[in-house]
Amino acid sequence: MTLPSEVVKTNDIEVLPLLPRSKYHKWKTPMGISTYGSNNNSTSIDIEKEASVVWRDHEGNGCTREKLFRFLEGVSIPACYMTVGLMQGLSRPFLNVYPLALGATEAQQVTLPTLVMLPCTFKLFFGFVSDTMPVFGKRRKYYMGFGWILTSFSMLHLLFTSNLQLPSSSGEIMIEGAPSIQVLSLSFFLFGMGFWLADVMGDSLVAEKAKLEPLEQRGQLQTTCYACRFFGLMVAAPCSTVLYSNFENGPAIIVGLLAGIPLILMIPLVFFLRDDTPATILTIQEQCSQLWNNMCSRAVWQPMAFVYLFNLLQVTNGAWRQFLKTVYDFSAEELNDLLTASFVLLYVGTLVYKYFMLKWSWRSVFIISIVMNGVLSLMQLSLIDDRTFGLSPFVFALGDDAFAQFVSGIQFLPTTIMMVHLCPDGSEGASYAMYTTAWNSSMLLAPAISTLMLGIWDVSEEALEEGNLDGMFHLTILTSLLQISAILFIGMLPRNVKDLEDLNSPAFSFSYSKIGGSIFLGTIVLSIGYSTVVGILNVVNPGWAGES
Repeated sequence: MTLPSEVVKTNDIEVLPLLPRSKYHKWKTPMGISTYGSNNNSTSIDIEKEASVVWRDHEGNGCTREKLFRFLEGVSIPACYMTVGLMQGLSRPFLNVYPLALGATEAQQVTLPTLVMLPCTFKLFFGFVSDTMPVFGKRRKYYMGFGWILTSFSMLHLLFTSNLQLPSSSGEIMIEGAPSIQVLSLSFFLFGMGFWLADVMGDSLVAEKAKLEPLEQRGQLQTTCYACRFFGLMVAAPCSTVLYSNFENGPAIIVGLLAGIPLILMIPLVFFLRDDTPATILTIQEQCSQLWNNMCSRAVWQPMAFVYLFNLLQVTNGAWRQFLKTVYDFSAEELNDLLTASFVLLYVGTLVYKYFMLKWSWRSVFIISIVMNGVLSLMQLSLIDDRTFGLSPFVFALGDDAFAQFVSGIQFLPTTIMMVHLCPDGSEGASYAMYTTAWNSSMLLAPAISTLMLGIWDVSEEALEEGNLDGMFHLTILTSLLQISAILFIGMLPRNVKDLEDLNSPAFSFSYSKIGGSIFLGTIVLSIGYSTVVGILNVVNPGWAGES
């Protein structure tokens, strides 16, 4: 390892004078993420060394201020991921039960959480703009700050313009000044728009750095950052549940936290965020050309087609939450307990993959996930038939719903690792955003299909109250079979990075296909359009698809 002439090396400890940041700097964050940089944006993973770094000024004294600056700079990206998790963890339990207090229909109950996810389908646009239009010379920093400000202000507006107090009695559905479903939907749409914009900036920075990891450590950086996100999700969800269930003004407290956390935590850290801009910024035309060539590569459209189909087929029973509330009299607290347990097991699933399955074949991971998810989905039939094998309905539902998220945690990370390998240099933001847009658009389309399937059989609240569960039984069978059918397309998924790279080989037919690229792009656009239209109709015209 070649060190600057000013560096003094003693017993595996590098002692560096306090040099200008543009000349030489290296630090390791508490999250274990190494960061390198210089004034020409040249980085090399070859200079990484497991050694302690002590910063000294020219008189040999420890530089506390410089250490603090490096620390804040290093944790800013993991903190962004954790804040996204906190936002999701606080909002999901809230949106899981608060619409019930406002008299929302089944379709609106499914759609409201989806509207928070809807802006993530704009990730391609966010990434494209940040790649080609730096603000004050920075491609990510200021966009991230704007995203967090939008998140906070959308919640502040809801907090100060609506009465978010819960009804004082179970028989009272609405209280004076409560937000309408439409106002709540718009507020959380803008909320999602903000934190998904910030999330794209974080993803782009991680995609840039992940490609510098040694081959044997590929995936460690992403798994660490996503573990931060799911940890935030796991911690925030029970807090949201406790606040909602135990305080009459719990919704107002939750919305206040959603407004305050980004302002207090992330806005200061954005100032310290390191955001190197490459010497050459691609023009819009060059960026479009590179993205198009990337989409036409078989190494892109084939595995992403599997990811899309896999998520599309994860259609859930849209009446399940209403079934638990109506038939088994689940309280809002119990519904949120199910959701909280799901988030905990989602986090556990990511840790299981990181520490035990990181080297496994991607196909093996997905095969196991699909089979386990199908079995858990079919277990809902036992609860519908009131056969819980001596367990309480809550415990049985807990095992069903929560362990499905554990499976999701296992299969999520292989996909993100694969997507980073597909990002070309200079277009990390737009490319990674394009892949996650394909992922998210299919995840949004699945709930949209779920709401349309509510009209196939009678699963209305009235039918459930009368004990007519035939529709629930048939709908659960249909959705479970759809989820399991994803295994039919497993051959489209590469086994590992080598298989992914081999898809670009001339030995494979259609290694470059404009038809494949066109289908890939068209599918994303149509999915976004369809899920958006269905979501809007569910909010403004409930019952349009024939559901209750």
